Amino acid sequence: MASLDHKENDARWQARWAEARLFHAIDGDASRPKAYVLDMFPYPSGAGLHVGHPEGYTATDIISRFLRMTGVNVLHPMGWDAFGLPAENYAISTGVHPAKTTAAAIATFKRQIQAIGLSYDWDREINTTDPEYFRWTQWIFLKLFEKGLAYQASIPINWCPKDRTGLANEEVHNGCCERCGTPVERRDMRQWMLRITAYADRLLEDLEGLDWPESTVAMQRNWIGRSEGAEIDFPTSAGPIKVFTTRPDTIYGATYMVLSPEHPLVSAATTREREAEVDAYRQQARHKSDLERTDLAKEKTGVWTGGMARNPATGKDIPIWIADYVLAGYGTGAIMAVPAHDARDHEFAKKFGLPIIEVVKGGKGVQLEAFEGDGVAVNSPVIDGLPTDDAKKKITQWLEENGLGTRTVNYRLRDWVFSRQRYWGEPFPIVHCKGACNGPVPVPEDQLPVRLPDVERYEPSGTGESPLAAIRSWVETTCPRCGAPAERETNTMPNWAGSCWYFLRFTDPRNDKAPFDPEKSRHWMPVDVYVGGTEHAVLHLLYARFWHKFLYDLGLVHVKEPFQKLRHQGMVLAFSYKDKMGAYHGYDEIDFSSDPPLLVKTREPLGAQVEKMSKSKMNVINPDEVIQRYGADGLRIYEMFMGDFEAPKPWDVRGIEGVARFLSRAWRVIDEWNESKAPLEDPNARLRHVTIKAIGDRILAFKFNTAIAALMEYLGALVHGATREDLETFCLLLSPFAPHLAEAGWERLGKPAFACAQSWPAHDPALAMGDTISVAVQVNGKLRGNFEAPRGTSDDELNRMAAELPNVKKHVADKPIRRVIVVKGTLVNIVV
Repeated sequence: MASLDHKENDARWQARWAEARLFHAIDGDASRPKAYVLDMFPYPSGAGLHVGHPEGYTATDIISRFLRMTGVNVLHPMGWDAFGLPAENYAISTGVHPAKTTAAAIATFKRQIQAIGLSYDWDREINTTDPEYFRWTQWIFLKLFEKGLAYQASIPINWCPKDRTGLANEEVHNGCCERCGTPVERRDMRQWMLRITAYADRLLEDLEGLDWPESTVAMQRNWIGRSEGAEIDFPTSAGPIKVFTTRPDTIYGATYMVLSPEHPLVSAATTREREAEVDAYRQQARHKSDLERTDLAKEKTGVWTGGMARNPATGKDIPIWIADYVLAGYGTGAIMAVPAHDARDHEFAKKFGLPIIEVVKGGKGVQLEAFEGDGVAVNSPVIDGLPTDDAKKKITQWLEENGLGTRTVNYRLRDWVFSRQRYWGEPFPIVHCKGACNGPVPVPEDQLPVRLPDVERYEPSGTGESPLAAIRSWVETTCPRCGAPAERETNTMPNWAGSCWYFLRFTDPRNDKAPFDPEKSRHWMPVDVYVGGTEHAVLHLLYARFWHKFLYDLGLVHVKEPFQKLRHQGMVLAFSYKDKMGAYHGYDEIDFSSDPPLLVKTREPLGAQVEKMSKSKMNVINPDEVIQRYGADGLRIYEMFMGDFEAPKPWDVRGIEGVARFLSRAWRVIDEWNESKAPLEDPNARLRHVTIKAIGDRILAFKFNTAIAALMEYLGALVHGATREDLETFCLLLSPFAPHLAEAGWERLGKPAFACAQSWPAHDPALAMGDTISVAVQVNGKLRGNFEAPRGTSDDELNRMAAELPNVKKHVADKPIRRVIVVKGTLVNIVV
């Protein structure tokens, strides 16, 4: 028996797949069902891939290969989200143009991805820095501008006084510039804004019906933050101060007011004696991020302005304070502080000796801690004795009848700051006319794209403006509308811009007349399977949904939501190893044949722990090295076999050895098989059909680890005797997971290429029933989990097993169970 040379075998089949264009998606093919399977757009960093990246890519590849074998027309593209800060910062420090470093990074990423054998349709490759791509990003911005959804405003930015430049949030660490360590200030700058708030209700409502992780849906809902309440006027000598509250029933307990330091009425509300202290506090607040200011663990700070406001319910005057835990961007930038029933207000009141008055009965006593729950109104003449819901309605009606407030819906979501003071980003297609137009004027569509100037230096301007502002030969132009002198917009779009619509460009990537053909979009959209990290659970997904809905309103797309099914891969961690002095050691210094592992030089036992991959911890795994040693299939199988796809899991250099043995064993069984010695009967028939069904079901359920376990179990049986049908079936079942070995095995059995182009094996339902059943569990009709049970398990036992699932316990909690519906062998629905 000859062992399989994985290096030669990988290269051979990857070349043959590419030559045959096996993964080319066919536009408009109505004869077959379609599936659009997409990975979140990667940013190609100079460091290349680490083994965390291929986890999601391998999952979507397995799904794509499986679906093709079931007769589905699959669109599975790849491209590059290539504008961004790292390339620009590198250019500043080295003088190498960002376009060059970006091109080099893309080449590295593409080489590594292709080495894994991922079945992308490379004919559709796109790059956000390509002028033929960002031309249409600019076009979409112009449509937003035309519809009044893009506008300018003065917004605070992070400013480094030493580097004399604006910083993105990710360049600020612990309130300091990451490059020089100088404390960051906040400085007002002109910015472009996108009116995402106009779509708040639709962004919220259309989450219904999406197959997304519940946690991601919750994060989107919380970010949008729709809340119903009342807007109430508190009279002051400087004019009324409006506050928004979701608990108008607590107004009788408002014993002071708090304004954000940026509130426009702070100066008017401040007495002369308090001006110096108030100004000093406002200056301190400018150095803090919103995250720092709202950190619940930090001690509350504030200053009394000396001013007073009148509580419209009690008629009493209450003091006006400023405090940085109130943000200008949320609600009205002012609150009525009710310390008896809000934990932050309670902490503040205790620190500064402010009155605490109970107005909702409940808790341990409001002098000890705030009671934030529902109860019965007390010390509140208009609503005394009413439960919270009724009290809210009545006091809101009373406020409206007396002209003191209005029923209001508020959102946590704020308009999107859509500009950066950077060089390496999409230029805005806007000029600022100094003549008759006197303002922003769109660049005509036939003059798109507006390209970045090719310059040698990218240093910040020193004024907070983009580096482009200093390139006068590019900035100075004429107004396309009136011909007067004008200046180009020097801000650039944020790195989110290109990823807001790339999934649509993939449907028609070479169109030079429009961003995409609506008919091609109609054929492919929505994305059927979308996979990416949880770090994008809010912003990217929210921004992309916003742009998609806008394009829907323009009639360019036909579905309201872009991503029907979403899954997040779990973070790939890694074992790190430390000696008794706490020093880390790399894998090449360690003898893993011992337990515990030993340091090769000294034979000292090493302590192991699971941590994030980091160069400093010497536990970064490079996929190139894994492929070099174990082949692409070794990497692919281990990525999927480590554990549940959506859970964090550690890469173990010892664990991949087991995968390597499985692949070697599979090749040996195929290579040594002799048809003349094959069983005359079919001893594996039942297991074969069980395995066919199990693997197909588990691929679609993202249960890749258990699908591989089923393959291993099947191979274990084949070792003791296999028919030709067994081995051909095994190669086809292996194909989505380890396609290179599957092709070699298929060829060794004398079958024509390609295994991946064959039909998925059919199973006999009677033979595939198996010994276990999979039971879905719902609570009030919503899926909350599933479990396996022996076939024939009684309804009572299924009910008991369902009730023990942790997620089911969480959603049932202490609610009384009204009834349990058991659909024999498939479903348990608990109604509470």
